[in-house]
Amino acid sequence: MCGITGWIDWNRDLTQDSEHLERMTETLAPRGPDAAGTWISAHCALGHRRLSVIDPENGAQPMIRHAGGHTYVIVYNGELYNAPELRVELESRGRSFTTNCDTEVLLVSYMEWGKACIERFNGIFAFAIWDSGEQHLFLARDRLGVKPLFFSEGTSAGKFMFGSEPKSILAHTEVPAQVGAEGLAEIFIVGPARTPGHGVYKHLRELRPGQCMTVTRDGNAIHTYWKLESRPHTDSIEETTARVSQLLQDTVERQLISDVPLCTLLSGGLDSSALTALAVKYYQGTGQGNIHTFSVDYVDNDKNFKAHAFQPNADAPWIKRMSEHLGTIHHSIQFDTPELVDALRAATLARDLPGMADVDASLLLFCREIKKEATVALSGEAADEIFGGYPWFHREEALNANTFPWSLATGMRSDLLNPEVADWIKPQQYLADRYADALAEVPHLDGEDAAARRMRIMSYLNITRFMPTLLDRKDRMSMAVGLEVRVPYCDHRLVDYVFNIPWEIKTSGSREKGILRKALVDVLPEDVLWRKKSPYPKTHNPNYLEAVRTMLLEVLDDSSSPLLPLLNVKKVREIAASADASSNIPWFGQLMSGPQLFAYLWQADLWLRQYKVSIG
Repeated sequence: MCGITGWIDWNRDLTQDSEHLERMTETLAPRGPDAAGTWISAHCALGHRRLSVIDPENGAQPMIRHAGGHTYVIVYNGELYNAPELRVELESRGRSFTTNCDTEVLLVSYMEWGKACIERFNGIFAFAIWDSGEQHLFLARDRLGVKPLFFSEGTSAGKFMFGSEPKSILAHTEVPAQVGAEGLAEIFIVGPARTPGHGVYKHLRELRPGQCMTVTRDGNAIHTYWKLESRPHTDSIEETTARVSQLLQDTVERQLISDVPLCTLLSGGLDSSALTALAVKYYQGTGQGNIHTFSVDYVDNDKNFKAHAFQPNADAPWIKRMSEHLGTIHHSIQFDTPELVDALRAATLARDLPGMADVDASLLLFCREIKKEATVALSGEAADEIFGGYPWFHREEALNANTFPWSLATGMRSDLLNPEVADWIKPQQYLADRYADALAEVPHLDGEDAAARRMRIMSYLNITRFMPTLLDRKDRMSMAVGLEVRVPYCDHRLVDYVFNIPWEIKTSGSREKGILRKALVDVLPEDVLWRKKSPYPKTHNPNYLEAVRTMLLEVLDDSSSPLLPLLNVKKVREIAASADASSNIPWFGQLMSGPQLFAYLWQADLWLRQYKVSIG
């Protein structure tokens, strides 16, 4: 895993300006703490920061190959899980290799098959290849968007900048940190699920999952090479169970390949327990010894925990149950309120935007501790979106809301804004438009009844709108400390297959994620197999509420704060003073409690100051 960046300028000689590239590349140092590299030609400059995972000795980037009088240069962030098969095929076609790393496999694949190589990859990736013969830059992002890729066409003709994170592009003087009405709507209304392709900053966009892009002197073209498709599901429930089991086992085994220490994240829930059990089985079969597992919690959470629909029970007993059952070397990490509060700043800078408050901050701290023992981790992220595990999949008010299920409190969010700002960004209309855009994309299946159609819509919204937010969070918080996190449930073969499983089979046994549970009958203990969903843990300590409330009130009392002109300050003060503010039940919409709201607004103030954001 790494950080990539670069820029194209068709109107000047870039060899006379290495300063921009060096500055852009340096912003990504946390993503790639092991090495740095740059490459510059007349019109293309590429930068790379490396986190060594496969073939640490020989995988330096930018990687350069020559053939037929042409020069090919790649910068790449990700992992190809089918690199061994591709290598064998390429060797059979006369291609040779000088390293064992997947970077070379990817580059040689492009040399052999051109842009069509993208169809052959199984993995998580964002890359850019300069082709001197074609005089173009070819960029691509993996099918589910596990690895990020942002770009900008700048503010003048003939330029193009790209990077793993917005900060690398904002380091170029051509791209100002400016946010308009749409950007504010993304931050204050659409969140936490940012609209795919939207970069928030005015001159910034994101290459969407499953897209590739060609940059030439004559213009830039984006092509969608993969998207969810609807097909009739003809497998029986037994065949479906077997297929899910086979796909999951295959993807886990592929993703366990690493030349550096690897671990799993274990919450004691269905998803992470399954991955850990499959990993343990593979390690035992290949003689690799015991696997390390990691869990996160908060000091005194056992005293302050209050069950609710999104978190019905605590994780700790279940983590102990699975670790002992599997014989893993377990590491239980705990954080106290002061650490969590302090990390809100680092989490904001890692995202280049305000984010998911304490959930981001604790994940960053968690990854920092894991990094002391391992370089690669497997996570159960995305199973709920793919298999239908969230409560909103099973509630009529969410299914029939005619908006995103995580955006049921848009009116409440609008009330927090300065009325003039609200009039400018038109929050209700903006959200309605984004929802309409999403609905227009859904690939419906002929002959589906109304109920099946609605569940297909819900699945599509979760996979294409909500899941990318969590993947972005996982990437940015982990890579901020140089940890690679792999997400087996995002294997595109598994996602494609499960998307077309009828809802009555997905919920076999009248349980959420029923088909996944059936596929894991021989993998997990029965009590863990049927445990109710519990998400990534949040702190329930009242000290955290008091800390973030105090921080927000200090912002509201600071007349120089750039956040104040955007807010209905009176309304925010009323919420801060309310008894309901102490609630850890997600009352502010579906996903933001009082403490999270206060922390989010504090993050927004920090972001506006730190990035010197201009509004307009």
